[in-house]
Amino acid sequence: MASSKIAIVTGGSRGIGRDAVLCLARRGVDTILTYKSNREEADKVVALVEQAGARAVALQLDTGDSGAFGGFAEAVRTALGTLGAQRFDYLVNNAGISSSANLESITEAEMDALYDVHFKGVLFLTQKLLPLINDGGRIVNISSGLARFAMPNRIGYGSIKAAVEALTRYMAVELAPRRIAVNVVAPGAIATDFSGGIVRDNPQVNKAVADHTALGRVGLPQDVGPVIAGLLSDEFGWVNAQRIEVAGGIHI
Repeated sequence: MASSKIAIVTGGSRGIGRDAVLCLARRGVDTILTYKSNREEADKVVALVEQAGARAVALQLDTGDSGAFGGFAEAVRTALGTLGAQRFDYLVNNAGISSSANLESITEAEMDALYDVHFKGVLFLTQKLLPLINDGGRIVNISSGLARFAMPNRIGYGSIKAAVEALTRYMAVELAPRRIAVNVVAPGAIATDFSGGIVRDNPQVNKAVADHTALGRVGLPQDVGPVIAGLLSDEFGWVNAQRIEVAGGIHI
């Protein structure tokens, strides 16, 4: 018997995506989570979901390879069958890559990779999954505080995340006839292994972020996961086409 709701979370084996999956599990939501290469970590998340009383299926996906999306959609159909469903309810476009290049150093290849994962990947993966998402469902895209404020060495990443925010609004307009709400969550600097773990593991960076954050510390995955899960819930059903920054008040 299927649970009442099913989510797809890309990049759900680590960091913010992992915490979102676990928050959803505690709410009774089953999840199809994706991982790029580390199946072991994905399996650990599946086990934690099951411990929380929900179900999860881990599927491999490189969100920068749009040519793989058709095969992934078929894998989703199969996974939904194992969960006793034909469609899912929530999509979280979370998977991402980092970049620390500046204007002088960024290469076309690096910019293409950012575009392929963060923009083209979000657009075309969502497009490919539209036949499988229920009317009245919800989508959350992931941006960054760097789309609002600028910092050195983030020109590619911050710019492409700003494009994701515009894409979110267009998605909300076009999916309105199906009553699918689309919002974007913009985390601040979060202590994960993202970008080589620089916020988590570099004391100088950690302190610099904390010093510029009103609440006086860097963010943690568990600060963001509940916001994503909340935006997918019925309690936030009237929130649509909005940018929610989850950053503790950085660079106010």
